[in-house]
Amino acid sequence: MVRLDVDIALARRAFELRVAFAIGDETVAVLGRSGSGKSSLLRTVAGLERPHRGRIALGGELWLDTTRGVRLLAEQRRVGYVPQDYGLFPHLTAAANVRFAAGRDRPDLLERFGVSELAGARPPQLSGGERQRVALARALAREPKVLLLDEPFAALDAITRVQVRDELAGALGELGLPALLVTHAFEDAVAVGQRIAVLDAGRLVQLASAPELLRNPATVTVAALTGANVVRGLAARSGQGASVRLEGGGELTAATAGEGPVVVAIHPWEIGLADPGSSALTDSVVGVRPHEGRLIVALRRFIVHAPADADVREGQTVGLRVAPGDVRVLGPEA
Repeated sequence: MVRLDVDIALARRAFELRVAFAIGDETVAVLGRSGSGKSSLLRTVAGLERPHRGRIALGGELWLDTTRGVRLLAEQRRVGYVPQDYGLFPHLTAAANVRFAAGRDRPDLLERFGVSELAGARPPQLSGGERQRVALARALAREPKVLLLDEPFAALDAITRVQVRDELAGALGELGLPALLVTHAFEDAVAVGQRIAVLDAGRLVQLASAPELLRNPATVTVAALTGANVVRGLAARSGQGASVRLEGGGELTAATAGEGPVVVAIHPWEIGLADPGSSALTDSVVGVRPHEGRLIVALRRFIVHAPADADVREGQTVGLRVAPGDVRVLGPEA
């Protein structure tokens, strides 16, 4: 197994990107809000940014070590890099774009990504999904040891996005390379990454599998990025757990202890609808829409996933029930 080690400090306008991690032959999805440093991380690994401190190594190859004055140029690093705009030369055909990276014709790569019939087309003539496939073929034409993908699904429509995402996940599994894939969508991170690295204002706040992020988010940002409802409240100890009085009214019981100002995180599928007269927590419905065989119920403070046949409508007041084990209690500044 080849290991990619990254430990960098890079000054940005609003913060300093300070990240340290190691990955093996796996795909790690880099998740975070816009401006959190995701693209800067990829550009630094690729050799396109110059950190003021850091070390990057791939196995026995040292790409960067500021203490020893080592700094390989981008062209000296065996990296396949696909930027957000795909970086294709608009005046070259798909085949010529791949040839430029490989130094020879590679029709096998175009065939691998299902675009061999488009070898003579130029990027402006291609759809977003087709351009992405050509960009991936060109990235692999360098025979990289590390693959870097920056928001590869951002320009795709919803249907093409799922199709290309599944194809890419399969291709990455076959390659067996250390790969970093930047995204701001948790569902994309889950579909492609074996692990997920969450960045927040230039800091790596958690690196874990998707189930671990869902079970034990390290911060409020992590919880929000995984799609959890996050609500502030005031906790008081209750047995081995806590009773949390929420902002806006109502209480929740948590299985874990907490005291003072807290934030609770609860996923939409962990909330059940109940009779408002029998629940310690109620909320009003502001919208209902069907989605993939269920109802997405938007409440004033929560999003709830309800059965497709649930009798719920806009303007209604509903009770909410949540199992204590599904109430994650986080510090107010977590």
